[in-house]
Formats: sequence, C-alpha cells, structure tokens
Amino acid sequence: MKTLLLVDLQNDFLPGGALAVPEGDRVIAVANRLMPHFPLVLASKDWHPPDHGSFASQHPGHPPGDTILLDGRDQILWPDHCVQGTRGADFSSHLEHTRIQAVFYKGTDPLLDSYSALFDNDHRRSTGLIEYLRERSVEEICVLGLATDYCVQATVLDALREGLRVRLVTDGCRGVNLQSGDDQRALNAMRSSGAMLVTSDDLVRTRPGVSRQSR
Repeated sequence: MKTLLLVDLQNDFLPGGALAVPEGDRVIAVANRLMPHFPLVLASKDWHPPDHGSFASQHPGHPPGDTILLDGRDQILWPDHCVQGTRGADFSSHLEHTRIQAVFYKGTDPLLDSYSALFDNDHRRSTGLIEYLRERSVEEICVLGLATDYCVQATVLDALREGLRVRLVTDGCRGVNLQSGDDQRALNAMRSSGAMLVTSDDLVRTRPGVSRQSR
C-alpha cells in the first residue's frame, strides 16, 4: 500500500514557533499536494511533557544548542517546544490534516528524546508506527517533514533498518542547520543508507510505485 508519512508538521516548527525551522512553512503545500495520491497517510507529532529533559529551561546555565548528558546520553538542548496540549504541538492550520488516518506520538519520556517517528533515541520504546505498518503489510513509505537533519533523518534511517524501502521527498523537507550544511549532510547520509531521494513532482508525474531518483 502506498504510504505517506508526515513528520512533525507542527506549529512550533513553523515560522513564529518556539523552534522554527527556516522556511518550514513551505513543506505544508507539498504535503497537501501529495496526500490525495496516497491511500494511507500517517503523521508523527513531538509530544513533550512540560518538564522534558531536552528543554534548556530545565538546565539552568545551559542555553539552547548546548549538549549535555541526559540519563547517560548526549542530548542537544532545545527551546521548550511541542508541549502536550498546547497550540505549538498542533498541526499547522494550513495542513489538510483530516486526510491523516493515524498519528504517532514521540518524545513523551521526560528523560529520553525521540527524533524518529518509529522509536526513541535509545530504541527502548516503539511509537507503534512500525507495528502499524507491519500489520498492513506496508513495505515502502514516502517521507517528508521537519526537520531534515534531525527528526526526518532519524525516521528514515530507522525505517531502513527495519527493512522498509524509503523515498524521501526533498522539496517537502527543511533543515534546522545548527551547523551550516547539516541538512545536506543528512540527505547524503540517508541516500548512502539506501533511501531514494525524490521530489513531489516525481511522485505526482509517475504511476504508483515508480519514481525517478533525484539527482
């Protein structure tokens, strides 16, 4: 079954949000364009408790961007974002979210972050997404969302490790770029791990299951 996965298209990652990804709003139109072409559309959400350990506010003296040890694991600190039940955690109002059949929540453990839509960062706990896909015999997913160099990359790499074929919609992603070029390095890593890089035009123009590889 053709499956589209939308990663974290939430207000806090869009312009004006607490952790805005540059040009993050541009991916919404790409998502809306592609959803009618897929019989199964899924999404992930960051869904943090207000005291999440990845928040710089929980570590006095450490600004966003610092790296600390959190429960024995390196953790980049972020501004408070996508707190459960807040507007920042909502999908963009411009996203046609009624087409989404299921949403998978991540980052709920205050001591462990979860970039991937499939597992937490230590692979201790599944979000339920991989089980959902297997129950429906899904073997390939198309992925887009925010941000290229964190949650999208982690999702794609986990999906590949789980044996799924993955197409990454490059015009449907934008990067944080804490370091210049992080987004391109993430694209290279995903491609070298086996993901096919495509554009939304590729997916719309070609018949189901066929796409040209992005150059």
